Amino acid sequence: MQESADRPLNIVVLVKHVPDAQFDRHLSGPAHTLDRSESILSELDEYALEAALQLAEARGGQSAGNMVTALTMGPDAAVNAVKKSLQMGAYQGVHVNDAALAGSDAAATSLVLAAAVQHAAGAPGAPAMPDLVLTGMASTDGETSLVPAQLAERLQLAQITFASEIEVRDVDGAPAVRARRDGDSFSETLEAPLPALVSVTDQANEPRYPNFKGIMAAKKKTITVLSLQDLGIEPEQTGLAGSWTSVAASAPRPPRSAGTIITDDGSAGVALVDFLAASKLI
Repeated sequence: MQESADRPLNIVVLVKHVPDAQFDRHLSGPAHTLDRSESILSELDEYALEAALQLAEARGGQSAGNMVTALTMGPDAAVNAVKKSLQMGAYQGVHVNDAALAGSDAAATSLVLAAAVQHAAGAPGAPAMPDLVLTGMASTDGETSLVPAQLAERLQLAQITFASEIEVRDVDGAPAVRARRDGDSFSETLEAPLPALVSVTDQANEPRYPNFKGIMAAKKKTITVLSLQDLGIEPEQTGLAGSWTSVAASAPRPPRSAGTIITDDGSAGVALVDFLAASKLI
């Protein structure tokens, strides 16, 4: 098998605007939805974007006909995830923004993203479907890992999940994606014909950091904003109304206790051992 380095690729990377893990997370409103006021590009999505950029650059980049599109859905602020992706090197961005999306679970999200991927692929001069749809292994807010599989099913694409290495090669004259998946005590290599969907782990690469040149170049790149109407989706198919799951109740996490304080009066060592033994830690 020879790597098809001269074949341009059309790659769509899903990116998500998630609450910054440095801050406490909170649920708000009667629907107990996540407060996203302090949000950033999901760290795990950066590995998928880096994988896409490496594949495209190995084939000559955008000037050779390759395309790397960063796609997200969410409110106005979610565009920042796309902007960060463009700063890292994505060639263009797509933002699905509609008030009816609020509260969408994994099922409703995959429905919208499937339509958005097909919309992007249907642009003039683009193939009927991207060669690759790349995602992170999970989002850092929900951490369900459900969307990649659901999206692959909706798009009728072969899927490879939790890939720690990815490449595109010719197999019997046809392009295919080959990926390595690492388990606790083994690794396996999987192959799928293109088009395909692959979720990428945080072991796949080292994402690049946006430099000044990339930040300035991103200002000239295109971000297409789509509504549900643009995608042909009815509002009731998304959001809380179109979700398969909902949060019935929530409560704040109880404050941490002060713990046990041992004062050293000459017997602190014995007291510490007694505490560890009582806690079945030794």
